[in-house]
Order: sequence, then C-alpha cells, then structure tokens
Amino acid sequence: MNLKPLGDRVVIEHVDQNDKSSGGVFLPDTAKEKPQEGIVRAVGTGRVTDDGKTLSMSVKPGDRVIYSKYSGSEVKVDGTEYLIVSEKDVLAIVDKVPVGV
Repeated sequence: MNLKPLGDRVVIEHVDQNDKSSGGVFLPDTAKEKPQEGIVRAVGTGRVTDDGKTLSMSVKPGDRVIYSKYSGSEVKVDGTEYLIVSEKDVLAIVDKVPVGV
C-alpha cells in the first residue's frame, strides 16, 4: 500500500461483516449495514496544536478499531478499499479477549 496519511489522518481497511444473521439467514449486500470496524493500516504524524507542538497518535498500524458510521473518505488502491478518517473519528480500539478466559 502506498498511502501515507497526513497530520492526524488514519487509513483503515474495512473488516468484512458476516454474511449470515444471528438466526442463520443469509444477508444480501443491500441488507448489510455500513461497516464501522476495521484494521488500521497507516497513521499520520499527529495533530499539530496552535502553538506548533505535534501530538502523537493514539492508534497504530495493526490496531482493530471502531469508527464513526458516516465519517471519512473512501478510496480504492490496488483493488482494496480503504477509509481515510481523522483520528477524532476513531471511537475505540477493539481488544480481542483470548478464547477460554
């Protein structure tokens, strides 16, 4: 991937949703909700404050995140769709709990 986000921008790759509902019914693409979860692929250098200081990013490449539903700009690079959002549109980092805990 040749995307290098600027400032406080984050490049996110969508995580595919299940094709089945919890009841076992297969869902067509038109019935699926817009994804809100993805994997961070690249981050910018951070937000610059009014006094010129650069604040470090809270997320890093590889983090699984939840982001605002209708935020950012969608781009397609080398056949893969990405979403570029501001760091403030990232709502949470998802920690995967090990199975059996």
